[in-house]
Amino acid sequence: MFSRRAFLTGAASLAAAPGLAAAPETSLRPALRPEGFYRRALPTGADLVARAGLGGRVGYAVADAATGEMLEVFNPLLTLPPASVAKAVTCAYGLQRLGPGYRFRTRIVADGPIVNGRLDGDLWLVGSGDPLLDTDALAAMVTELQSYGLREVTGRLFLADGALPRIFEIDPEQPPHVGYNPSVSGLNLNFNRVHFEWAREAGDYTVSMDARSESLRPAVRIARMQIEDRAAPIYTYAQVEGRDQWTVARGALGENGARWLPVRHPGAYVAEVFETLARAGGLSFRGVDLADAAPEAALVLVEHVSEPLEDILRGMMRWSTNLTAEVVGLLATQAGGVRPTSLAHSAEEMSAWMRDRLGARHAAFVDHSGLGDQSRVRAHDMVRALVSTGPNGLLRRLMRDIPMLDARGNVIPDHPVGVVAKTGTLNFVSSLAGFARTPGGRDLAFAIFCGDVDRRAALTEAERERPPGARSYNASAKRLQQQLIERWAVMYR
Repeated sequence: MFSRRAFLTGAASLAAAPGLAAAPETSLRPALRPEGFYRRALPTGADLVARAGLGGRVGYAVADAATGEMLEVFNPLLTLPPASVAKAVTCAYGLQRLGPGYRFRTRIVADGPIVNGRLDGDLWLVGSGDPLLDTDALAAMVTELQSYGLREVTGRLFLADGALPRIFEIDPEQPPHVGYNPSVSGLNLNFNRVHFEWAREAGDYTVSMDARSESLRPAVRIARMQIEDRAAPIYTYAQVEGRDQWTVARGALGENGARWLPVRHPGAYVAEVFETLARAGGLSFRGVDLADAAPEAALVLVEHVSEPLEDILRGMMRWSTNLTAEVVGLLATQAGGVRPTSLAHSAEEMSAWMRDRLGARHAAFVDHSGLGDQSRVRAHDMVRALVSTGPNGLLRRLMRDIPMLDARGNVIPDHPVGVVAKTGTLNFVSSLAGFARTPGGRDLAFAIFCGDVDRRAALTEAERERPPGARSYNASAKRLQQQLIERWAVMYR
């Protein structure tokens, strides 16, 4: 058990041990001194920032989560990229505009009569933007369609993806092959990623591209891979006749492996997988096309209903899924009466909403996930936004637990400070914002933004995925964040 006595004594030891990442697990002194001593002995926030030696800039703010009283600030008006902390704002935005019980609905509809298992007309797959739709769910819809009795379609298969604007990629500055930067559409599948796998056989490689899910692996042709003899770049991408054409450097493959690659034509990707599954069940069409919306009078045959938005957002906050954030943000903007034409357009609406509803004066987002590094938020504004959602509100309950670590990076069990927050990480950007409960039971709302934006901007395209120095920067920033929380837990208990 990590005792309150040990915590207070260990927190005071920060002043004497600049390199300590967190409070130790056992008391360093046998006698407990008055608590005022520990407050006086603590290093200031400015001291901790200076010791971290991050480079770039740091801004933070902490407030009483119940009253909104601002307790401590450091560069509070400095705007920095929030990275994935932006998802906390998107979460609040979606909950307010759509409601925690909102569900995505993906439908198969028919625009003609069905007689004796024969559809005299077209079949439509109509999306609502569901970011969690996967191949297993699509297969279940096809199975239900077959149980409905449909055996023949005289017309075409149409994919209606107009529920959301078609977004080619979230952030054009990311490397082309990273799976966390997919396209966005009204029809999404497998987080709009395709599974690329390779294996060395008889001195050469076999490769596969499939729409993998928990139980199925249908091959796809919408994305193709070619191995080339070169040293760099590792991957290249091009659009060739409406398909995703990838190449990979042979020397980068090793013996065998796999990774997820982004899909740039989600509608066509869904169409191919759906057609493959339907044909396997004996159902074929005269052709496949994309469209914005199905006829209003079309008959609903099958409907896949997602989990409630509250549960989807809980997963988003835990796994930091960028596609989920962008879909929810776009839908929340539309629910407010604005039809966005781009992520930047929708993000402007969320920025205005944050200013109007959450009291943030200088929020400026370029997307809903935080992937774009041009978003800017002040720590002071982020804390005001957190306070406005309530110390025990739904946003807090959707955040994930952040464990406190010892000097070796191990989780300290039963630590007396409870932290729930959203993390954010880009190369040379590290952010943390959420709530901390002190040993005395006081709830604090905090935001810590660290960013060396000049160093990030100087990266070459080849360095963007794993730049030298980025891991050590992130580790140092996380140590600083924990030290600040430990300081506040003693100072403002």
